[in-house]
Amino acid sequence: MKLDFKLLKKYQKVVVHILVWTALFLLPYILALQVEDGGPRSELTRKILLLNSIMNILWAATFYLNTLIFVPRLLFRKKIFLFIIGNIIFFAGVVLFNRWLYGVLITEQPYSLFNGITFNALFFLFFALIGTVFKSVSDRVRMERIAQERESENLKTELSFLRSQISPHFLFNVLNNIVALVRLKSEELEPTIIKLSSLMQYMLYETDEDKVLLRSEVDYLQSYIDLQKLRFGDRLALNVDLKLKEDWHAIEPMLLIPFVENAFKHGTGLIKDPEIDISLQTSDNRLTFRVKNKYIEKDIAKDKVSGIGLANVQRRLQLLYGNNHSLHLDKSNDWFTVTLEITFEP
Repeated sequence: MKLDFKLLKKYQKVVVHILVWTALFLLPYILALQVEDGGPRSELTRKILLLNSIMNILWAATFYLNTLIFVPRLLFRKKIFLFIIGNIIFFAGVVLFNRWLYGVLITEQPYSLFNGITFNALFFLFFALIGTVFKSVSDRVRMERIAQERESENLKTELSFLRSQISPHFLFNVLNNIVALVRLKSEELEPTIIKLSSLMQYMLYETDEDKVLLRSEVDYLQSYIDLQKLRFGDRLALNVDLKLKEDWHAIEPMLLIPFVENAFKHGTGLIKDPEIDISLQTSDNRLTFRVKNKYIEKDIAKDKVSGIGLANVQRRLQLLYGNNHSLHLDKSNDWFTVTLEITFEP
């Protein structure tokens, strides 16, 4: 399909060039018809029209000679002197050919070298200039397109790298949960492993896509929260309110989980009466996601590895949504609150 598209695009350019030059070749005849007002065309007029039509071939050659050879190989390489000399030599050839052709076709009046140079110089300079401008503009457009494609590829690479940084962090936390259940010889071990298996399937297969359905991402988020419930039990006050009024929106995979991971990492442990509140709502093409957890200002053990997930997700949000999102982090009254709003395109 890509090959066909490239061929179509290539032939499209060829067709445009053919149409432009065809119109140029027909222009002398159209002008001659308007001048004669429908009267009989003289023999001299027909010869002049034929002369101009043949000369149009040289103007096309002037255009393509500059576009394909003189401009890219001489002008763009700062060989300005050779660029000028090359055009002068070719113009001298144009004048000689014009003198010869005039002598063959038109015998009624003598050839004026001054008039021939002056008349042909105007056309030559016009088509040489058009060829130079055309090549310069087309190369600029092509380089800008390449730069945009390169920027797009770099963006995809960076997003993939940021996503890969999140995944090991998530796995590390979940495996700790399973270790805790094994030590407790909990009956919840088997369903926990099954739930982890479904999470792994989501991470390995579905997150390869650029975007996933919001309901899939929220299901993944709920499964992670369920794993944490099994780990902490009654030791943690956990309030979860996930309301998907609009679940058909698409979102980048694993975009919300770092906020929840951060809450469980910093909102538990040595904190007295730990509590985490998680809420998500969608309405009017807007997602509002809020995560609150109690925290200790100086938790040295956790500060050594803190901030990695949040730093990554902030970078991802900026790359993906730009001005279509807002992220607020607030620390007050021993509570850490994250509020994320994303505006989806309708």
